[in-house]
Amino acid sequence: MRSTRRWTMSRRRCIAIPTTTGARCDLQASPQPSSERSKAVSTDRTPAEDANPAAHPTGQPSEELARLAEAVRAIERGDHTAPRTERPAPPERPAAEAAPAAAQPSASAAVRPVALSGEPVEAARQVLARGSAPQALAEPAVDRLGERAGELLAEDPWLVLSLPGVRVDQADGFARTLLGASCRPDDERRGRAVVGWLLERAAEAGHTALEWSVLTAALQKQSVSDPDGTLRKAVEDGQLMVFHDEQEGAAPDDEAPVTLLLGLDRYALAEESLADGLVRLLNTFETAATPWEPSETESPSPSATQLILAVAGSGLTAHTGGEAARAEPAALVTAARAAGLRAYAAAHTENGRRRLAELLGADGGQAAVTVDGLLSGGEGPGRRADGTLELDLLAVLDAPQLDVERAASLVESVPDGARLVLSGDPGVLWSAGPGRVFADLLAAKVCPQVASRTPDPGPIGELVSGIGIGELAQVEAPEREVVIVPVRDAGEAVHRTVQLVADSVPRALGVPAGQTQVITPGHGGAAGTRALNAALKERLNPGPGRYAGFDPGDRVVYVPGPGRALPGTVVSADPDGLRLDCEGGPVVVPREQVASAVRHGWAVTAHQAVGARWPAAVVVLPGDAAATLTRQWVYSAFSRAERHLSVVQGIDEALPRVVAEVPAKDRTTRLRTVLREQTAEG
Repeated sequence: MRSTRRWTMSRRRCIAIPTTTGARCDLQASPQPSSERSKAVSTDRTPAEDANPAAHPTGQPSEELARLAEAVRAIERGDHTAPRTERPAPPERPAAEAAPAAAQPSASAAVRPVALSGEPVEAARQVLARGSAPQALAEPAVDRLGERAGELLAEDPWLVLSLPGVRVDQADGFARTLLGASCRPDDERRGRAVVGWLLERAAEAGHTALEWSVLTAALQKQSVSDPDGTLRKAVEDGQLMVFHDEQEGAAPDDEAPVTLLLGLDRYALAEESLADGLVRLLNTFETAATPWEPSETESPSPSATQLILAVAGSGLTAHTGGEAARAEPAALVTAARAAGLRAYAAAHTENGRRRLAELLGADGGQAAVTVDGLLSGGEGPGRRADGTLELDLLAVLDAPQLDVERAASLVESVPDGARLVLSGDPGVLWSAGPGRVFADLLAAKVCPQVASRTPDPGPIGELVSGIGIGELAQVEAPEREVVIVPVRDAGEAVHRTVQLVADSVPRALGVPAGQTQVITPGHGGAAGTRALNAALKERLNPGPGRYAGFDPGDRVVYVPGPGRALPGTVVSADPDGLRLDCEGGPVVVPREQVASAVRHGWAVTAHQAVGARWPAAVVVLPGDAAATLTRQWVYSAFSRAERHLSVVQGIDEALPRVVAEVPAKDRTTRLRTVLREQTAEG
């Protein structure tokens, strides 16, 4: 029988918090459904500035926080004088109703806008107009708030803060216009909306939860007069879930420091479900009676042999390594299929899937899939009656790119008794969505881990390996595999980049412009993706941009949702929308979505580039980029090149300092703690 514990909360992790009246708030109640997170479009401050533990001093705990900490200690001691009501586990799903948790559309499917009824949209439009808000928010409001969106916005104007791109000051203006003299800064509705806005922005920065002290500091910045009271009320109302976090190295006694984390139920439940699914695979696996011994032809390296043997004896295995190490999970899948197992390997992008298929040889066309294609059912095996995949082994490459929700959906789809391998390079950027799934799994140490000893070859491999350990060393590049191009300012950086892509790299190395990818830290700025793409289009595919700024032949990136970026080329346009060729798959982007979902793609960010590689890459590091860079970013960008890497850099000595001293932007997550607790309970 499949476990019924998924999507429930552990008694020790979900904490009863005392209210101001002495009653206790039960956090085990069923969570309210939350809508899909929309990617913020405002460009004022980053989520990390509002919700980064390092950005705010914690200060002394308030009296209320001290009482909360004591309540947590009492629970941990087993003091049951304050009763808690447990939420019953959900009933077992009938097999016919079981389904994947969050199937994703396939890359080649034409995207169509959600059909929204005209009357609710018009009602929302009227309320927005009365509050002097953009009427273009009407459809997002109905999509987010439902058919009563207009009525709800009139009752609670700060709900507008849940819509994409809306800032707190804009929501305050909307509320003042609608409410007039009754609009107060200490309005409970305002505090509730700001709390949700802060946590959604934190999720965009990768956090699945935030410390209580961080949220109170962020609320103070937004002029919320009673931050502690606002958070208490949010917990009592079920808007937030609160947890006691495990501190590394803390002594297991009653006086150990207590860290309270707050999170939206959406991400809390996803982490709980993911941990539960991973532990389920460990517990339901049964070692085969006959040892699974790889042959010499199946194992191209000692690391591959070690991986095959580890997977033969465990339902969950973690594998780490660089680009060359991808041959090891490929050898694993080949050996498993030779042994009669239904084995598949999934990559993050279509580019990665093609490279994986080449490693798999004759079976590559069938065994190599993308994660999105696997979840949507467009690729790989079918599903059983209970909704799980028809497979015995799944190796997921590019595992650092899995955010917590997609990882939970993927693990939920793996049947009991099957083997799951999560493989990836721990040095690359984490997922675009919230969580750091692969890093937390490695840190939890709850399953076998195999570290590849196969180094990436050549000067680029040597350079990237050094960056991974914090060293930016000069490497010998006799065939001009690595070229450093110093520049004085952003204008020169753009000029030299265009020169490299259009002339120098094709002429000197024989790599055409279409196989060279430009990577830069951000979209804005004088040397961001917008400026670089404008210059590259003018040189490589000039045209009037008659299709919403695009012309046939333009290189683009299509973003169908947060965290997904599909490279493609413009084919044509018609009344249905913009027609793209996304790595061999036709895509039609409706006209109303083109402006928000399609960008020119000669230059991309490192997050958009992770999971793919090109024969040549040009990494642009303008002088104003130093403050935003990390070793993780540099490692990810430099490792996208196969044959040639040009670095157009104007940050001088800041680059080696970043590589040596700034490893990664931290994320507050709970998966490591939950995994350890669940394995200890088991």
